[in-house]
Amino acid sequence: MGHRIFTTSVASVYPLYVTKVERKGRSAAEVDEVIEWLTGFGEGELKKHLADETTFEDFFAAARLNPNVSLITGSVCGVKVQEVEDPLMQQIRYLDKLVDELAKGRPMEKILRA
Repeated sequence: MGHRIFTTSVASVYPLYVTKVERKGRSAAEVDEVIEWLTGFGEGELKKHLADETTFEDFFAAARLNPNVSLITGSVCGVKVQEVEDPLMQQIRYLDKLVDELAKGRPMEKILRA
């Protein structure tokens, strides 16, 4: 039995990511940029997934994860992302971590592990 977030649509969580970063002076375009970096989806692909209300499970199944994804470390909600055992949950936590870093004002080149 999978976690409830696996069957949740990315489109239902996306506005929460945007609201979180906008409160801290960042933009929706920057959220898109970190999602594109993580998943390999271009702007059109991302918009299509949001419009189709793709679940997190299907979203990450279609993604081409960035080869530098293993450089994403640290905690989200008290859980170290590098220690999450379920691969899908780890990918969702990677996304959460990138959005957190954006909201905390971290420079984009550091967020994107440049």
